[in-house]
Amino acid sequence: MPTHTTSRSSVGTPTARGPLLALRSLALLSTLNVLFQGLTAGELLMRSHSARDLHETGAIVLHVLTGLTMVAAAIYWRASRAGLWTTVLAAVVFVVTFVQASFGHGRTLYIHVPLALLLLLGAAWVLAWSWLVPRPAASTGADAGR
Repeated sequence: MPTHTTSRSSVGTPTARGPLLALRSLALLSTLNVLFQGLTAGELLMRSHSARDLHETGAIVLHVLTGLTMVAAAIYWRASRAGLWTTVLAAVVFVVTFVQASFGHGRTLYIHVPLALLLLLGAAWVLAWSWLVPRPAASTGADAGR
């Protein structure tokens, strides 16, 4: 009597489809938010008061998005066993958002700005990897009899 078991050992497992979609979406939003932060930072240099509010709000949103990206990467890794380094990188990006934000005031912008560039690189790397990994195949009814 044949039984159907779902294997979690490969990238192509149907159980990894949802987590991969979440990872792709959150990585895209994180990267776009880092770019938005760069735009508002440029406006801050021009002494725009409204840009300060946008930059501060964007920082909070960035913490949330990178945290969710880290969780999505971990769930995807658990479902597919592919890309542990991506989960680690997403966790590093999440932690660096707090370190970078702590240097965002006063005379420490010489640390804040290079960390922002590293955040952009890390977020873009997670984004690129999430789109380059093969998409899990959809399960079909024909597979159930195997």
